[in-house]
Amino acid sequence: MSWFRGLLINLQFFTSIPIRIELPMDKAHLEKTIKTFPILGLIQGGIYTLIVYGFLHWTPFSNLAVAFAVWLAGIIITGGIHLDGWMDTSDAFFSYRDKEKRLEIMSDPRTGAFGVLSVIVLLSARFLFIYEIISLINPFSYLFIALLPFFSKMVMGVLLLQVKEAKKTGLGYLFKQAAKKGTLIIYPIYLAVLVGIAAVVIPEALLGIFCFIVVSVLVLFFLQKKIISSFGGMTGDVLGASVEGTEVLLWMTLWLLHYFVMG
Repeated sequence: MSWFRGLLINLQFFTSIPIRIELPMDKAHLEKTIKTFPILGLIQGGIYTLIVYGFLHWTPFSNLAVAFAVWLAGIIITGGIHLDGWMDTSDAFFSYRDKEKRLEIMSDPRTGAFGVLSVIVLLSARFLFIYEIISLINPFSYLFIALLPFFSKMVMGVLLLQVKEAKKTGLGYLFKQAAKKGTLIIYPIYLAVLVGIAAVVIPEALLGIFCFIVVSVLVLFFLQKKIISSFGGMTGDVLGASVEGTEVLLWMTLWLLHYFVMG
């Protein structure tokens, strides 16, 4: 039951899906929330996949309209929570100030020019990748679309626990305080189950899954160093920005796979 409640807390905090019940916010349940980050990602990815399949097979709409529906769903489902982090982090990062000043900039509710420009680039790139993937769609595409947020949420969990916090306040710090030494052990188990099922049911998908794993690991190594050097540690905004950045890189990976592997 605590696992299910942890997942519900995820849905309350990180999506716009209405969960109209009061959930316990003690350490035991928050730890389960971290453990179910990838499950949250699967739910999100499953919605994307259903939208793509439904629009392509049950409506007369063009590929452009389908791509727009998926692109928009990514904003609506998350309520823009991670995009807000992306903009705040971009404003701070591109200010080229010291770490303390960057943290102050992220705390400012106003959005600057760098935040606006960076979110335009991010969303434009994502739309391009989604549109071309839809145009080159094949049966394996649906699986990888579903797995995209699974991997980005896994990156979010690892960064949350492996990178020191920049300040002792905020939602990220609250979650981190609830974690235990073995909290992340479940993540490689998720990966092992995924690879095992793919090896038995759809072995042709293993190369794509391997590419997603490699990209996610590379992003992790890069961000772990960059976050410390640029901000002195993790904040909620930086964590949100990391999710958005990871997802767009995974969309790009899937886009490239369609051209050079799945075409």
